Amino acid sequence: MVGKILVVDDEKPIVDILQYNLEKEGYTVVTAYDGEEALNLVTTERPHLIILDIMLPKKDGFAVCREIRSKWDIPILMLTAKEMEMDKVLGLELGADDYVTKPFSAREISARVKALLRRSGLAGRQAVNGKTRIEAGSISVDQNEMQVYNLGKPIELTLREYNLLLFLIMKPGFVFSREQLLDQVWGYDYIGDDRTVDVTVRRLREKLEQDPAQPEYIKTKRGVGYYFKPI
Repeated sequence: MVGKILVVDDEKPIVDILQYNLEKEGYTVVTAYDGEEALNLVTTERPHLIILDIMLPKKDGFAVCREIRSKWDIPILMLTAKEMEMDKVLGLELGADDYVTKPFSAREISARVKALLRRSGLAGRQAVNGKTRIEAGSISVDQNEMQVYNLGKPIELTLREYNLLLFLIMKPGFVFSREQLLDQVWGYDYIGDDRTVDVTVRRLREKLEQDPAQPEYIKTKRGVGYYFKPI
């Protein structure tokens, strides 16, 4: 698997280590040392994936992630030196696809990068039962465009949100545990915890549901998991 990866960190030794190991696996690597430089490179280089540190000069990783998500659907792997759970949750809520806590191993980074690129490359590209458009109530998913519409209006989803919605809407009424969703949507080699599923479901509901507190489409089976309500 090949691709272009943008590595963003203000610590040169970390950038050098990541660049060396990623290039050894065949990736093209571009680097940035602050948030503003990172945003400029996203525009000019159009990387396939971004490894983004939280603690950055000029613009921190949260601000960079928010701005990237407002314009592009590039997989983002966030790096943090902090163990605080809120940093991880905030990163996911802003649209990051995964996170790694420093110190990390080259093997862990490699596994996460491969999983994110694999999912982004396969997401929504195949028709379901020969259909490229799925309708459910006011929601419509066009798999050719990888675009979701609600009441005819386009809804901007991250790649992970799109993948999760597509998986659930294809199997209405079937209840999936968080572990099953991590396996099927995030990939079998995903290393994060199941809190990621809850955060992604909450973001989806906020974008799709008229009342996210009382969702009409993405329902919770208490003590079990989530399902898409049959229409």
